[in-house]
Amino acid sequence: MADTLTLFTSIGLSEQKAKETLKNDALSSALRDAITQVQNINGESGVDKAMGTLLYSMASRLKDTKRLAFLSHSIAQCKICTELQLAAALDFVKSHPHDPINQKEFEEACGVGVVITPEQIEDAVESVIKKHKEQLLKERYRFNMGLLMGEARSALKWADGKVIKNEVDMQVLHLLGPKTEADLEKKPKQPQKAKVAENELKVKKEEVAANGEPMTGEGKSLMEQLRGEALKFHKSGENYKTEGYVVTPNTMSLLKKHLEITGGQIRTRFPPEPNGILHIGHAKAINFNFGYAKANNGICFLRYDDTNPEKEEEKYFTAIKDMVEWLGYKPYAVTHASDNFQQLYDLAVDLIRRGHAYVCHQKVEELKGHNAPPSPWRDRPIEESLVLFERMKKGLFAEGEATLRMKMVMEDGKMDPVAYRIKYTPHHRTGDEWCIYPTYDYTHCLCDSIENITHSLCTKEFQARRSSYYWLCNALDVYCPVQWEYGRLNLTYTVVSKRKIIKLVETGVVRDWDDPRLFTLTALRRRGFPPEAINNFCARVGVTVSQTTTEPHLLESCVRDVLNDTAPRAMAVLEPLKVTITNLPESSKSDVRVPDFPANEAKGSHTVSFTRTIFIEQSDFREVMEKGYKRLTPEQPVGLRHAGYVISVQKVIKDAQGKVVELEVTCCSSETAEKPKAFIHWVSQPLVCEMRLYERLFLHKHPEDPSEVPNGFLSDINPNSLQVISSALVDTSVKGANVYDKFQFERVGYFSLDPDSTADKLVFNRTVTLKEDPGKI
Repeated sequence: MADTLTLFTSIGLSEQKAKETLKNDALSSALRDAITQVQNINGESGVDKAMGTLLYSMASRLKDTKRLAFLSHSIAQCKICTELQLAAALDFVKSHPHDPINQKEFEEACGVGVVITPEQIEDAVESVIKKHKEQLLKERYRFNMGLLMGEARSALKWADGKVIKNEVDMQVLHLLGPKTEADLEKKPKQPQKAKVAENELKVKKEEVAANGEPMTGEGKSLMEQLRGEALKFHKSGENYKTEGYVVTPNTMSLLKKHLEITGGQIRTRFPPEPNGILHIGHAKAINFNFGYAKANNGICFLRYDDTNPEKEEEKYFTAIKDMVEWLGYKPYAVTHASDNFQQLYDLAVDLIRRGHAYVCHQKVEELKGHNAPPSPWRDRPIEESLVLFERMKKGLFAEGEATLRMKMVMEDGKMDPVAYRIKYTPHHRTGDEWCIYPTYDYTHCLCDSIENITHSLCTKEFQARRSSYYWLCNALDVYCPVQWEYGRLNLTYTVVSKRKIIKLVETGVVRDWDDPRLFTLTALRRRGFPPEAINNFCARVGVTVSQTTTEPHLLESCVRDVLNDTAPRAMAVLEPLKVTITNLPESSKSDVRVPDFPANEAKGSHTVSFTRTIFIEQSDFREVMEKGYKRLTPEQPVGLRHAGYVISVQKVIKDAQGKVVELEVTCCSSETAEKPKAFIHWVSQPLVCEMRLYERLFLHKHPEDPSEVPNGFLSDINPNSLQVISSALVDTSVKGANVYDKFQFERVGYFSLDPDSTADKLVFNRTVTLKEDPGKI
């Protein structure tokens, strides 16, 4: 240990750094070997501090240690002299995993022997400064000097960065002169308005790109987040460059064949199980898988993972495809794991023949957990397993009596995962043809391989299965895609587990999977959430590796932004108060033009009737004037929106219980009257409709958390999550609406027409409330 410590300090490492390095066995071993390699060429004193720094950097970053000697020799011979060259060298050996390495190509890729003269650096910097001269003179030392550095380095790839920086500093000083007092002053901070989380998430109208791509908070659309180099994903066919990807002797030939089939096209897939309805978390997965393919001119398959016949139903297959298309994506092809049942079976036979799988008779109970006892059948003869697997296929074993297991250890420590199990349940598509069905761990990677998927995108919890994914493809010598993980999207105040939603339905808390209080995609559609808003929300959350937990009001903010531009205005009164205008004739009737979008009247309008009897909201009248109240009182007139009238109370009519049931008023033209403090909405000769007003289904943020809700999620139901108003009044402009048509009922909220609507009575769901204005009382 002491000798190694001395060796490490001899190349320029501090004693502390050397001691830290010794704690990492792999790193200290690689560094010791690298130093020995260089000393064999240059002698024991032939490693200076600069060379030592490169050796340490190389040893800590190199994944394939069989290239250590080759790179050490290149450093010893001063072919690799800078960090820039080392980065290029590491990239080159990663891209060329098989021997022999072409020395000429390597040296060209690493800039070996390239000499950059001071004159070249001076000319390049001068050219860059000339390009930005006008802006430099305007902004002076507030200009982003990193931009000049970046462009100069791009022009001279192998130049020393320090030399370029010195030249930039010198030429900028020559152009601008020394810094003045004004240059040294701190840049004034922009005044910050008080922000609430909802505003932080707001999708600004001006941020929506011309092609309708949703924008992120940084001004980047989802497509921009997913396009090209943005995610640092591997290029098609360059799977071996990915961290953790396992390269075998057949990898390069398999990748070559893969590229011949795909032509270098990106291929992804969205692989849901058809045993439930998609929820808001799936929206992120759909946007990520279909979006990544779309952003990179690739294709995305919709593949049903239909390997569990006990739980699959036709309604789920249909609903999943509907929701994918509702979000605006069209699958390149709709496939099923069951399409490959015969091929998957043949591969399982091959896996047994190769000695990587065996038939086991341990019971399900024994296999549960991570400390399951080793199988006594793990080493049974290959021929015996082949015969028994054939008997499994022919139905000669009872359910649970035999499984096929793979000889491997998963990343979470689980031994020998099951590849096939027996289920005597007819399959939705294949009927009684099969009585053995493959598991997710076996099926998923092989279906990806069969479909030549380039990027297998899945949520973070599948990271523990990545090694088994690579192991199985390599054990069978088939093309191996790359698995990439991203963070799940979770919402507070809801549950999305299939089991728990079924419980909510069975106990009558909600009506079905599409109850608008849920966050399934069918429920959000029924409530009136536009698909664009959901996609915008996914873009705002961003393509993150970490798990995201977000509050529903952030999603609602995206909904408002879309509906504000797309939902035509109408007038509706939820709690009507009759108003008779006494100075109009009994037969008085006129048409009032109401713009569909007041901010842009060119987008159209509709007409509503205005008669002697109108209805207003009960809350828009108060018999006793209160400070700050701006609407109708016996002493205070109010304007009627769009009508051109101001009304004043003449008489308040009450029922036997003293409740106000009618107002008698007079009206005058708003052109001649004094401008009222407020304008209210109203209806005349309206339709009687049902309104359903929704609040959060659960009282607590995390209804599944025992520390927050000790008695379980069913004890946390909000008793006021649904309010039904059976006799609301709406103007007749909505009469011809279709199911899911959306409106903004002025001063009330955004609403969507529910499928329960009939010719006799329309039913509206409140999608979201309008933004609150605390200044209006």
